[in-house]
Amino acid sequence: MKAVCIIPARGGSKRIFKKNLKDFLGKPIIAYSIENAKKSGIFSKIYVSSDNEEILEFAKSEGVIALKRPQSLSGDYVGTREVIIHCIRELKLEEVWICCLYATAPLLRVESLQNAFLQCDKSCYLFSAVEYSYSPYRAFVIKNTKNTMLFPEFFLKRSQDLDKIYHDAGQFYFAKSNIWQTKENIFEDSKSFVLSPFEVQDIDTLEDWKLAQMKYLFNHLNI
Repeated sequence: MKAVCIIPARGGSKRIFKKNLKDFLGKPIIAYSIENAKKSGIFSKIYVSSDNEEILEFAKSEGVIALKRPQSLSGDYVGTREVIIHCIRELKLEEVWICCLYATAPLLRVESLQNAFLQCDKSCYLFSAVEYSYSPYRAFVIKNTKNTMLFPEFFLKRSQDLDKIYHDAGQFYFAKSNIWQTKENIFEDSKSFVLSPFEVQDIDTLEDWKLAQMKYLFNHLNI
């Protein structure tokens, strides 16, 4: 059983200029996702969907298929699912597994991608998740210089007694092509594959970028 990998990578980036092609420890950050997709051995085809010619040319140079997306799917408020659906319809990908793999996932281990695919269920989405590093049950808001707990009922509970809470890690999403087209909510009857926090880093600011680089270097220490 094989899947198709789609790496969405638009050209515009407000907070980090040309983020998807920005050098990350020696090569463009998107190169890591392309390499992981290749090394995983689970994909029959690997596509990069972009509105940007430079990204599309880089994808070709890496030996994967470049798919030009329309400008209408390149704005700041266009969702990932809309891009994937465009690819499914443009490429006529019927009744196949589709993996959306983000271009900014340099920390992801190939083994995680492989093991996640083994746990896929044809009736729902499977996506990467990670545990919150500190329990949201301890969260509070500051209003008029005063602190107010969001969950005061947990004030006296020890942190180790609180339920673990997870969030979408934003690394990859697996689903059959029909699920992508019919189920808008990825949390509806979905499954998750939990990653180590060392495989996950939101990269929205330059500080995030530096943290991701530090994690990558730590992950590759020979200790």
